[in-house]
Amino acid sequence: MEATDTMERFRQAVAGWAAGDAAAGAAVRDLVGNIRMAVLVEGASDSAAVEALAARKGVKLDAGGVATVPMGGATNIARYVELLGPGGLGLELAGLCDAGEERYFMRGLERAGLGPCPGRGALEKLGFFVCVADLEDELIRALGPAAVEQVVADHGDLRSWRLFQNQPAQRGRPVDRQLRRFMGTQGGRKINYGRHLANGLALDRVPAPLEGLLSCI
Repeated sequence: MEATDTMERFRQAVAGWAAGDAAAGAAVRDLVGNIRMAVLVEGASDSAAVEALAARKGVKLDAGGVATVPMGGATNIARYVELLGPGGLGLELAGLCDAGEERYFMRGLERAGLGPCPGRGALEKLGFFVCVADLEDELIRALGPAAVEQVVADHGDLRSWRLFQNQPAQRGRPVDRQLRRFMGTQGGRKINYGRHLANGLALDRVPAPLEGLLSCI
């Protein structure tokens, strides 16, 4: 079985297991021999960005037994750590969260017995890094609005972007905030742009949370 296929099956099975599907839990146990680390992220766009940037930096996630695992939101962190961490399957763990959600990560890691987690420094020692305000915001600031607009144009969304900018609610807002909102307005767009922005980023401009995360893998 191809490593990429194994990782995708693992991700899907973990999501089912976390939701209470016993059969999915059995599937996870069948696949876990191929996995050494789970990178816990809030959503699929974060996973896409991490995977794209890892590939560009020569970090072989699939071949190295590293699975990015979208959790469907930061509030699920305790459940995923319980299943996959030292009290469950015993995988190495790392992760990424938004600044507004870091309290959930702190509490979830503490609940799972990974030690006291009183602040961001403690999170980072455990391999979990915080984006301000979220990963898209980090990538937009690293690239700069003009470069992000070029990425939007390169992927055929320039007309949609200009129409979005002309909406009454968007007029007068900073361009970086407009871009961040634009990427979340359509199903699949946020995931695609997580990948596109990571691919457009100069490797000497990688945001600190992503650099920290990749250094743990």
